[in-house]
Amino acid sequence: MTEKVRVRFAPSPTGVLHIGGARTALHNYLFARKHKGKFILRIEDTDQSRSTEESIEAIISSMKWLGLDWDEGVEVGGSFGPYRQTERLPIYKEAAEELLAKGPAYPCFCTPAELEERRSIAQREGRPPTYDGRCRSLSKKEADKLMAGGKEFALRFAMPKEGETIVADIIRGEVSFQNAVLEDMVIVRQNGLPTYNFAAAIDDAKMEITHIIRGIDHLSNAPKQILLYRALGFKAPKFAHLPMIFGSDKKPLSKRHGSSSVEEYREAGYLPEAIINYLALLGWSLDDKTTIISANDLIENFSLERVSKRPAVFDEEKLSWMNGVYIRDLGPIELTSRLIPLWKEAGLLGDENDFGLSKLEAITTLIAERMKTLNEALDLTRFFFSDETQIGEEALDKLKGAEGLREILRAAHAKLEDLADFNSSEIEAALRAIPGELGVKPKLVFLAVRIAATGSEVSPPLFESLEILGKEISLKRLKAAEGLAS
Repeated sequence: MTEKVRVRFAPSPTGVLHIGGARTALHNYLFARKHKGKFILRIEDTDQSRSTEESIEAIISSMKWLGLDWDEGVEVGGSFGPYRQTERLPIYKEAAEELLAKGPAYPCFCTPAELEERRSIAQREGRPPTYDGRCRSLSKKEADKLMAGGKEFALRFAMPKEGETIVADIIRGEVSFQNAVLEDMVIVRQNGLPTYNFAAAIDDAKMEITHIIRGIDHLSNAPKQILLYRALGFKAPKFAHLPMIFGSDKKPLSKRHGSSSVEEYREAGYLPEAIINYLALLGWSLDDKTTIISANDLIENFSLERVSKRPAVFDEEKLSWMNGVYIRDLGPIELTSRLIPLWKEAGLLGDENDFGLSKLEAITTLIAERMKTLNEALDLTRFFFSDETQIGEEALDKLKGAEGLREILRAAHAKLEDLADFNSSEIEAALRAIPGELGVKPKLVFLAVRIAATGSEVSPPLFESLEILGKEISLKRLKAAEGLAS
């Protein structure tokens, strides 16, 4: 590739960054990094009724969390700015005036109510509900008279009536659009603001974007934008339209499938590394078998030619599995550093140095294999951070209902109290002696001690958990549970 690659991610700030948008941003980012090009973040905020500063901040926050750093754009700047469309209105005005002077653009005086009525009639009559082009036939004299009289108007772009427009798509090959079916699109609204297709085309041309990588839902916009490039004398960029993302029901991914935004997954305890890996595989693959791929390997191997035409299926179960793999790969030190903020936010941990980093890392080591999300650590480790056991309702019923548990707990207390070295090996040996001495099943012994120590029937490995709790606390919890047991 000889030309200097320049790609962009251009979200409309009408909400948070959703999974589909994040996948688009990622594929642009990977393509730019692979080809040593530029990745640009542009904000398309001309829809002033829906765009908000909060949405811009949320999108930027999610991009940063994912590690999708951009070379030019909002917050960063660059030679092709400004990078918010509401700050580029004079650029669009100049282009619109050029098109109006040359002829491809014309004023449309139809009111929204008139347009809606004609659309309804066309639908009832079985005709396409598109603009009928009536203002296109107005003479310049007629149009000037209406404008001089203060008649409000929008600007439309006159589509050619014959021939076809070919979109050479890197993923899908050549896609042909008959010009006769392309509606004369509005390029500037009556309020003076540009429409999406017009502003995006101008920006992509002025910012020298070489490749437009976006969702398949934008494919129908491509011929309109190509015709705008031609009318203004711009070179059209290359196009690559990514496949749709479906939920497990084979319908377009949406809120009904569960979490749909990057922020929701962040709050649920997913790692950005896992999200990046999973999003990259939505429509693209390295080969037929590799699933876990590092960010560097993604950059090195990414290509648009390996992007599938078929819709990708978002499988949250697979994402959770992948997240678990990444959690385990962090190692105890790094995983502990990511869990500390969660423990603090949940009110479980004050100063980690007072509690002991080595102790926290020991806890982390115990639970890593059992976690698919960071948030799962809270319930798994809650018992480590309190002086007393908070026994759950079901566990308490079991403690009170099963016969012989009081005797078991009394024996466990005596065994552990006699230990000079309170480590997991000695603890295990002491507790495994109890079933033979009392004539009970080992399962019942471990159940009683686990409920007493952790407050639950399910916990991290028991013997290691007791070692971390320490002798004094472990004995105290056994004694307390003994008073509750039957």
